[in-house]
Amino acid sequence: MREIISGGKVYGVGSPWLHALGPIERLTTISEVQEYCLIVEGAYLSESEAEHALRDPFIEDWVEQTGSFKIHNMDEIQISPGVTLGSLGVVMIDDRVFEIASVDPNHPLTEHKAKGVAEAVRRQDMFDEVRTEPRDEQ
Repeated sequence: MREIISGGKVYGVGSPWLHALGPIERLTTISEVQEYCLIVEGAYLSESEAEHALRDPFIEDWVEQTGSFKIHNMDEIQISPGVTLGSLGVVMIDDRVFEIASVDPNHPLTEHKAKGVAEAVRRQDMFDEVRTEPRDEQ
């Protein structure tokens, strides 16, 4: 994934904001972006339970807004700008501790996106603790 870093902001190569950047700023192109994830804690005994805890409130909101839900809607439900519910996966990393990360290698969670997802997850109040961290390369 190619992105441009300028003034602490991350722009995709196709971003309309890229045109406003000067020539020196354009030289700060990087080919790999640090991937972030959420580490959440809650009273869930399995990945499946934690995944339902993550998804159910957003699906309920979708149904309230649209009147129905189909599985293909997972990729339409925006959790935060640039992140859909269907792009997130849940992995248990310890008892009642889970990692939430992007399952799409072409769209990893940047620090900014991870913070947006964390805020949305906190608002749903399904986990006791929510924090963002750089993701360990596996």
